Amino acid sequence: MAVRRFSRHRLVLMDRLKRVALYVAYGFVLSSVGLCLLFRWVPPPTSMFMLYRHIEDLADKGTFKHIEYHWVSAKAISPNIGLAVIAAEDQRFFQHSGFDLHAIQSSIDVYMDGGKLRGASTLSQQVAKNLFLIPSKSFIRKGLEVWFTVLIEVLWSKDRILEVYLNIAEFGDHLFGVEAASQNYFGSSAKQLSRPQAALLAGTLPNPIVFQARRPSSYLLKRQHWILRQMQNLGATSYLKSQ
Repeated sequence: MAVRRFSRHRLVLMDRLKRVALYVAYGFVLSSVGLCLLFRWVPPPTSMFMLYRHIEDLADKGTFKHIEYHWVSAKAISPNIGLAVIAAEDQRFFQHSGFDLHAIQSSIDVYMDGGKLRGASTLSQQVAKNLFLIPSKSFIRKGLEVWFTVLIEVLWSKDRILEVYLNIAEFGDHLFGVEAASQNYFGSSAKQLSRPQAALLAGTLPNPIVFQARRPSSYLLKRQHWILRQMQNLGATSYLKSQ
């Protein structure tokens, strides 16, 4: 009798847990879709990566450090920097649907041949993880990155993805967005960025803490020149035509 009672309680508990899990899943889907729809038109007030920087500061030093972040619309951003980040980070940006399968396969081939495994994240993926997620290496986090990438590709235009990317990308220590970077490094607005300046900023993106636009290393200058050549090769994009 006691065994049957225990079995019934267990079944009831499992049923409740399943319902809770289902409600949590529904809540996550609805909230994530709602946020993506909101940010389709509204400038994000911050990003999860910026909040993570604050958490790092408090954990490491016990202090709060100001983050420079100034949102500007696409019309207030030079087309040069849009082309520069595409040339540097994601040359198939306007062709893929969030995931560059060609780049992924190329990275795998290089790794299988004994080379170093290279990143193949698209601009869309970088927006997804910087805006909605904190840095970590886990299958759950990667799955969430895929989910948010699909959402923004479905709900946003490519121009909007690029606009958000340029505004939330880290360009230096506690320095986020192309407007803050342009003001700090060149003393001018993002609208006035020249091609060499844009290429220099784009060159820092793999690691803006190590590659500093204020004191460019010889490697960064070589990368700047490579990006300028790629910009020339790419020519006009739909982003440029829309400005």
